[in-house]
Amino acid sequence: MRRAGLLLHPTSLPGPFGVGDLGPGAESFLDWAVTAGVGLWQVLPLTAPGEGNSPYTALSAFAGNPLLISPERLIEDRLLSPAALEHVPQFPADRVDFPAVGRWKEGLLREAWARFRRRGPAAQRDRHRVFAADDRHTWLGDWELYSALKARHGGLPWHAWPAPLARRDPAALDAARDELVAETGYHRFVQFVFFSQWGRLRGAAAQRGIRLLGDLPIYVAHDSADVWANQELFDLDKKGMPRHVAGVPPDYFSQTGQLWGNPLYRWDRMAADGYRWWIDRLRGSLELTDLVRVDHFRAFASYWQVPAGAATAAAGTWVPGPGQAFFTALRGGLGGLPIVAEDLGVITADVDALRESARLPGMKVLQFAFDEEDSLHLPHHHPERSVVYTGTHDNDTTLGWYGTLDRTARERFAEYLGRDGEGAHWQLIRAAYTSTSELAVVPMQDVLGLGSDARMNVPGRAEGNWGWRVPPGEPRGDLPERLRRLARVSGRLPPPRDDAPAAAQ
Repeated sequence: MRRAGLLLHPTSLPGPFGVGDLGPGAESFLDWAVTAGVGLWQVLPLTAPGEGNSPYTALSAFAGNPLLISPERLIEDRLLSPAALEHVPQFPADRVDFPAVGRWKEGLLREAWARFRRRGPAAQRDRHRVFAADDRHTWLGDWELYSALKARHGGLPWHAWPAPLARRDPAALDAARDELVAETGYHRFVQFVFFSQWGRLRGAAAQRGIRLLGDLPIYVAHDSADVWANQELFDLDKKGMPRHVAGVPPDYFSQTGQLWGNPLYRWDRMAADGYRWWIDRLRGSLELTDLVRVDHFRAFASYWQVPAGAATAAAGTWVPGPGQAFFTALRGGLGGLPIVAEDLGVITADVDALRESARLPGMKVLQFAFDEEDSLHLPHHHPERSVVYTGTHDNDTTLGWYGTLDRTARERFAEYLGRDGEGAHWQLIRAAYTSTSELAVVPMQDVLGLGSDARMNVPGRAEGNWGWRVPPGEPRGDLPERLRRLARVSGRLPPPRDDAPAAAQ
């Protein structure tokens, strides 16, 4: 079923609290999307970010991002007094100041935790107990203890903690749980609030006929609750340090490749227990969204293995991934695969064969369509089971990208799309909507016609990413009606009932 979607991470929503959140502003965005004829909202990973504030290097593959918790919803739920928001700091409106917002919001959450402990309503306490005991949240105990220990050790990564804790000696862990019971309780409470607020927002989206597309990075950060709690599943040495790390070879984004630094999986050990950790991880992601885009799909066919300590990713080699057995296990464990495969980059025949055998939609990116003659990213080549983007969170905005094109690429662009007097961003939006791909997703920056200053991420750049926010007063004018007309003529208006896109079955 054809649908139009918007790509906008919740941190980028406008609002007065320094970062977008899961409160009234998010519901207002859903209302705007309905007016614009949009039936899909794609977000980046919703997990708690680690180094560099990147949602792709999270401290947990399961725990939600506390920065997304809405102060207004805390007041509605009687977890904060209205007085708590009488003196909100003057945060920048156009970008997230992550350190400043993090300090302020943690203060609010600590206050809410204290209030909950003193006089939380009985029904709320009951819901908290149910959340903590839920079989879907088996990760919670490791997360809350990891968070408490990380704070006790001044933010040091787990492998720098005292050896009994780093290596998870049972007696040391039991002693830590006893000593840190108040702190682990706080982190459990924060997750309860996050999942409660997200559940409310997901329900609001469903009521409006909008489906949610999440994002799941293939790798996890070395300093994460996941690696600390499951060291046997990762390629680590006896000291807990990676023997090899993840990355990609030289490509469109970088002449030396991208050195991500994440530890690699021990796929042999994961296969031995039926890929249980991965099944739990995907099940947790699908608790939050209807569909999940799995980043760097090609690594399931073969992945780029770089020796730990290498200066660049160019030193790596290809190693076979888990292949079809992995997806067979996932389908059996989950009862289906509501997954979009991110199949960009160096794609070989075995990667395409794996995606086809798993019956997963892949991705097409229009910004890649004019680099060569008759590119497979051009709309007339798009398979029906696919998702087309003007650009992704890793691309420049369309206006920024167009400004860098050489003459040959501009000629291809003009020849293929025609010169109708509109800006490059609207020409690509129209091309995406009229594509044969079942899902068409447009970053909000392209809808707003913004330049490179609005870019979300520059791959390979360590600082300055992820902070973009919708400018105050946007979106304005006739944008929703313009998108709605385009959705109508291209057959992408949402249906009267909430059917799943066939591309993701």
